[in-house]
Amino acid sequence: MNARLRWRKLVSGFMLTLTGVCAAVSVLALFLILGYLVVRGGASLNWAFFTKLPVPVGEVGGGMANAIVGSAKLLLFASLVGVPIGFLGAIYLAEFSGNKMAFVVRYAADLLNGVPSIVIGIFAYALAVLPFKQFSTLAGGFALGLMMIPITLRSTEEFLRSVPNSLREGAMALGASKWRMIATVIVPAAYRGILTAILLAFARVAGETAPLIFTALGNNYWSPGWTQPTASLPVTIYNYALSPYEDWHRQAWAGGLVLLGLILIINIVARGILARGISVSRS
Repeated sequence: MNARLRWRKLVSGFMLTLTGVCAAVSVLALFLILGYLVVRGGASLNWAFFTKLPVPVGEVGGGMANAIVGSAKLLLFASLVGVPIGFLGAIYLAEFSGNKMAFVVRYAADLLNGVPSIVIGIFAYALAVLPFKQFSTLAGGFALGLMMIPITLRSTEEFLRSVPNSLREGAMALGASKWRMIATVIVPAAYRGILTAILLAFARVAGETAPLIFTALGNNYWSPGWTQPTASLPVTIYNYALSPYEDWHRQAWAGGLVLLGLILIINIVARGILARGISVSRS
């Protein structure tokens, strides 16, 4: 009996150590990437990096202001495309659909989420670039918006379904219609999770490069409006990393650091909202 107990303790200790080592390696990988970006690109992060345009080849300095603004515009339009569709689709799945229809929609959303980003880029190129014979911010945002739809839909659905049925029954017992019950009871009860789902979808597409090469293309200057090719951080980093110029390499590392920092901040904010919530005034 003692031998069997010692064996169980040995196995338990071994598995505990193994899982701890694997968890440490997972965290270490992130810190290694972040540390490497800081070492290689931290020196190039200055005020000019965030406010200046790229300089001609051979000149030292310049920045990625146009790429930062371009990424912001692309992500804004992507959110306008992907968030409403994903949000309303999640409401349908959680509150209206039958089992068969829900299964089909969920399966399709999971398949769309697994489609390689370069395929999304080709699809968006065929729909939003070829007919107009022009690369544009709108086409790039459309491609990223398609990628946001399944993430927003599946995550939001789970948060809506986690709302207790007692809240639904209470609202219906008071005479509220189905849509009024959803708008005034279910969505407010799940708003923290919904906001988290949107932020995570936002972070998921922020670093995508392949769809933007096919749709937004790139631009070394400011891109006025929404119908012109526009620079973006991922594509600019890609182009700079492939170049033979050392200064562009340093700026590529700096751009990667900024992009990773943005994604980290979004994830931290999302986790904080989900864990603590935010105050919302209710009249």
